Amino acid sequence: MARPHAAALLEDAYTERKAGLLRSRGWSTRIVPSTGYGSASQLRIFGRVIFTRGRPEDEPEAPTYAARLRAVELETRGWRAFVATPATEEPVTVRVNERLVTTRTDRGGFVDLVIRGHGLTPGWHHVYLSSPRAEPIDVPVLVVGSTVTHGIISDIDDTVLSTSLPRPMIAAWNTFLRSEGARRPVPGMATMYRELLAAQPGAPVVYLSTGAWNTAPQLTRFLRRNGYPAGPMLLTDWGPTNTGWFRSGQEHKRAQLHRLARELPNVKWLLVGDDGQHDPRLYTDFAAARPDRVRGIAIRELTAGEQVLSHVIPVATDDIAPAPTERLEVPVVRGPDGYELRRRVEGLWHEEVRPRTLREYASTVVTDLDDPPEYVLEGPDER
Repeated sequence: MARPHAAALLEDAYTERKAGLLRSRGWSTRIVPSTGYGSASQLRIFGRVIFTRGRPEDEPEAPTYAARLRAVELETRGWRAFVATPATEEPVTVRVNERLVTTRTDRGGFVDLVIRGHGLTPGWHHVYLSSPRAEPIDVPVLVVGSTVTHGIISDIDDTVLSTSLPRPMIAAWNTFLRSEGARRPVPGMATMYRELLAAQPGAPVVYLSTGAWNTAPQLTRFLRRNGYPAGPMLLTDWGPTNTGWFRSGQEHKRAQLHRLARELPNVKWLLVGDDGQHDPRLYTDFAAARPDRVRGIAIRELTAGEQVLSHVIPVATDDIAPAPTERLEVPVVRGPDGYELRRRVEGLWHEEVRPRTLREYASTVVTDLDDPPEYVLEGPDER
């Protein structure tokens, strides 16, 4: 195994020293849950364990008004999530029905655990996380049925909420200081998602972003407050990694797209993003490699002002380096907001593709190489 990056070693040493100090002062731990997902064969469970002042049994049953105000402040100010001390190598037990699975947190205090043979039926469920020094907590998980063929993968920044990322000062203000209640949702996006999912009961929506796991609670409250459907969030670690100072956001998105294609092989995804960063190229690259897993691509077009705030120039990133969409087998639609995108994705969302037999597929491959068909073989990945 390669030696960890120097930045990771420094961070680990600082975290260990700080954790020891907090333990000596009587601090306990708290589990921060995050929505999980899975199929009939496996579940993917998320959570984080961090240090918190006092012990669970010390919490008053009837907190004072001032305590309630402090609790509200903790709920709404994102900067506290970035200075929280993770509990590393902390044992965590996951209970699914009567089955218990034990794991440990990683260097950031995170749990990302796959459980096979869970026995849960399709739909929403709760599993339970516990740790020796923390109160048990329930975590929602969505089990996607094997008959589900529709799903949405959505970016977050400038797709469902306006953050003006990655301009450093504004990004820092939005992430560390502003309440999520003061952030602006992108018009029409929540309506579009709700209507699309209402037409396909059981279809999942997965929020895929280069944002940090630390912001998951704030983002969850923002999505709930603004009417977005519930779904798992796939975020990244913030800070040094074992390979460098920061994790590659593009590689994170690329890896998670392919992982979802493997884990939910019957789902054809509608990929929703914006043209302010790298979504058009990442989505078209994925669609070119896995056209059987993509129903279509929907790109929200930022205004000239948003483009300037996002990357200093008033044009989209794919105007400078166009994504190769000419020979793409899946449709690409664009619009300034969710209302326009909803109108343009309606046809491709409701389109049903007839499953083809292996004999039909082999025949088409042999006889029609230069003009690939618009319908594809459904079913588990056979690569």
